[in-house]
Amino acid sequence: MSENVTRPKGGQSKLGGAPASAWARVAPRSLPGSPAQPLGSPQAQPTAQTGSRVLRFVLVLGATIAITALALLYPWLSRRGLWLDAQWRNGWLALGLLVVPVVWWWGTMGQDSRRPRLRVGTLRALAAGPRGIRTKLRDLPGILRAVAVTLLVLAMARPVSVLSDQSSDERGIDIVLVMDLSGSMRAVLDADPRDLPWQVEKPTGRLTRLDTAKIVVQDFISRRRTDRIGVVVFGKQPYILSPPTLDYQLLTQLVSKMSLQVIDGSATAIGDAVGTAVARLRRSDALSKVIILITDGDSNAGQVSPEYAAELATGVGAKCYTIQIGSGDEVEVQDGVDLFGNPRYVRHRFPVNPKLLEHMAKTTGGQAYIATDAKALAQSMHSVLDQLEKTRFEASIASFEDLFPLLLIPGVFLVGLDALLRAWLLRRFP
Repeated sequence: MSENVTRPKGGQSKLGGAPASAWARVAPRSLPGSPAQPLGSPQAQPTAQTGSRVLRFVLVLGATIAITALALLYPWLSRRGLWLDAQWRNGWLALGLLVVPVVWWWGTMGQDSRRPRLRVGTLRALAAGPRGIRTKLRDLPGILRAVAVTLLVLAMARPVSVLSDQSSDERGIDIVLVMDLSGSMRAVLDADPRDLPWQVEKPTGRLTRLDTAKIVVQDFISRRRTDRIGVVVFGKQPYILSPPTLDYQLLTQLVSKMSLQVIDGSATAIGDAVGTAVARLRRSDALSKVIILITDGDSNAGQVSPEYAAELATGVGAKCYTIQIGSGDEVEVQDGVDLFGNPRYVRHRFPVNPKLLEHMAKTTGGQAYIATDAKALAQSMHSVLDQLEKTRFEASIASFEDLFPLLLIPGVFLVGLDALLRAWLLRRFP
């Protein structure tokens, strides 16, 4: 079959009776929604296209504002009274909002210029066909993506709500625990598991003096409610592990991580350690101040004598309670492992000075204890506090709340919805 092609005088060609001027360059995405124009009036096409694009821009902008408002509704209702006073920890990341207009235009109006085009003879047949709702929602994925980027950028800026300080009057004692970390604390102090606090995680194997002291101290901290507690550790020199605080959780973690390798444990400086504890209590406003000294040896180092340190404690109104671990008899100390990897123990004797500890306690109005096992150590520490007068002091607690999860949740949801719509409901071809 063949078709006749004629060329009139005007130089125009005819193909099957259709004028050549009817051929147009049309984007396939505009086929379903474009109104049919008369074939002989191409001047009406630019005006109609301009009006259609303006209307589309207004609708897309309105839909963006509406979706943004809906996305922010959940964060606002969840923490209604906190957003106005929120602090932005990474506020400089809010500069990422500058890319949101680019993402919005690229996903909506800017898609027309990136679509392939083809020449067709007429749109009459396509204009008469049905139009689905999906052609009107073709810009929805781009809107969702732009709003999601906005929420994710705000989440990265990390809004934080600083709750008002909560002040309350508490009744308690200012306590400083002075713990010996000298080499003698590696001696074995076997204990009956029934004598150890059950709520504290216990290490495996035979317990050393330090292991037992850590368990008892953690249990002691857990039993306090309104006492400010600090910790000083010492060997050849004293170190402040924590000043007096009410943060028992942090204090427990610090005590649980103590080991003999962190400081020089070749000597025992009791006087310097007690003097450091006195310095921490010097500015305390509590009427009751307590220093609990836990050691298993004699003072053989330091620049401050234990006697003078006791006098300093008396000067600030602090009572010193001393707890001696062990009695000076021979004890077992781990000395490496054998060929099969089992621990090897040797017998060793560490000197003690109970008279010195008793003198320190008597000078300050405290009491001296000797603990040869875990049960006696726990009883000694708990009996120290039961008879002490308590004082009132003001505790100020400031709490913080991160608000970024409230922005992150709807942002991730919109990203997933955008991907789902592009892959399933609003697919484009080509």
